[in-house]
Amino acid sequence: MSALRFVALATETVRALQSGAADANGQAPERQVSDGPGIPCRHCLSDVAAGEPYLVLAHRPFPEVQPYAEVGPIFLHAADCARYAESAEVPAMLLTRARTLIRGYGRDDRIVYGTGQVVASAAIAETARALLERPEIAYLHLRSASNNCYQCRIERA
Repeated sequence: MSALRFVALATETVRALQSGAADANGQAPERQVSDGPGIPCRHCLSDVAAGEPYLVLAHRPFPEVQPYAEVGPIFLHAADCARYAESAEVPAMLLTRARTLIRGYGRDDRIVYGTGQVVASAAIAETARALLERPEIAYLHLRSASNNCYQCRIERA
């Protein structure tokens, strides 16, 4: 069974966006104030607390533009936050959601058809391990089950 590693956005990328760098659509991130749970930061993998500022921006979690390189909205803390330490443990924030979408990608950064599935959050690790046993899958994305928003990447440890 594969060991897992949950990977948050790189600090260098996040700091640039927090400083006003353009997002995947060439726009400056929008600044908003959290009204409570449900605003997941993709850097620390924790929810932005009520009353705290956060950024909304378009993100493409792929190295190159190609037909499968989806762009979608994500949230980040507006202020510096510590990057989630890569770990085999499912980030606690993800376990507070009822369900999540998990999808496999090949070494060519394209979807491996038949891998996408909505699972109970308690089953994330088990499902990820099973998918990563397949040699054609290079990594996984966790995405919002309701909105398809990118959450984090899962790799073999």
